[in-house]
Amino acid sequence: MASTVAEQGEDEQGRSPQQQRHAGAEGGAEATGRGKAGKLTWRIRLRRDKSLILMTLPAVALLLVFNYLPMVGTITAFQYYDPLDGIGNSEWAGLANFRQLFGDPLFWHAMENTLYISAVQLVLFFPIPILLALLLNSVLNSRIRSVIQAITFLPHFYSWVLVVTLFQQMIGGAGLLNQFLRQHDAGTWDFMTNPHTFSLLVTSQVVWKDAGWGIIVFLAALSAIDQNLYEAAASDGAGRWRRMWHITLPGMRSVIVLMLVLRLGNALSVGFEQLLIQRYAVGHDAADVLDTFSFYYGIGTQNYSYGAAAGIFKSVISLLLIWGANKLAHRFGEDGLYRK
Repeated sequence: MASTVAEQGEDEQGRSPQQQRHAGAEGGAEATGRGKAGKLTWRIRLRRDKSLILMTLPAVALLLVFNYLPMVGTITAFQYYDPLDGIGNSEWAGLANFRQLFGDPLFWHAMENTLYISAVQLVLFFPIPILLALLLNSVLNSRIRSVIQAITFLPHFYSWVLVVTLFQQMIGGAGLLNQFLRQHDAGTWDFMTNPHTFSLLVTSQVVWKDAGWGIIVFLAALSAIDQNLYEAAASDGAGRWRRMWHITLPGMRSVIVLMLVLRLGNALSVGFEQLLIQRYAVGHDAADVLDTFSFYYGIGTQNYSYGAAAGIFKSVISLLLIWGANKLAHRFGEDGLYRK
């Protein structure tokens, strides 16, 4: 008899009357925290997501300190900034620094180098992580796949000083390649100091250093594809290439578009440290980009306002590039970096 009463007191989910009252109290508290449209108020959301917010606070603090607070200094681009007077007491210049910047042929030469190197890297570097992800995904042995991933990831953690040194030891004037060519009377190959092939040199360095790291996102996109689609396509007689063309690539399309938008938004940043190290080897005509221009002709000459003006110009153009790339992604039916 007692067991029958207890069973009648339980609901469909098997909860006891005490548990039902507790759940009803929580539901009532949540209902009182909802607005007129049935949405949770910010107090309820704050209480619900408290642990997640605490986890993101360190990252938000880093962004504020190292990304947003320094933006206050961009006002120096509109001043004749003097470090002794500070931002508050420096003379106002208006757009004088920008007029000087746009009339400087060295600036436009740096802009040309930046766009050219960025275009070369976009064509030669961007597809490589996608191809590597497809190749790794086709490796059936998980142990071999893990070893290949570890080998390709490792160069990402090397500094640019070490990367340039390794390239110098391999293909430099006294490197292993030229030593081999001299031993066989085949002449030498000037690659590290040739300004005409400098864009290919820096692109090959970027490929060796960051291609393995770039496949992480694409491997995640591949793992999200439903494997039943491959089985259904194989049962219908689709070969490997057809499965890749009609299942794999469409499944990766949204991620590829997103990474392309981010790449275009970062097109004017082509590696400050990498180019700074090799600038004297190939000359400033080949190695000067917007970042090195701001450094040498701004900070290097203590003309901080001039360098800040170049930095603002670069930021505005990058913003326009990412906006245009995102609009283009919407035209192709993808979400891009943000939705409409």
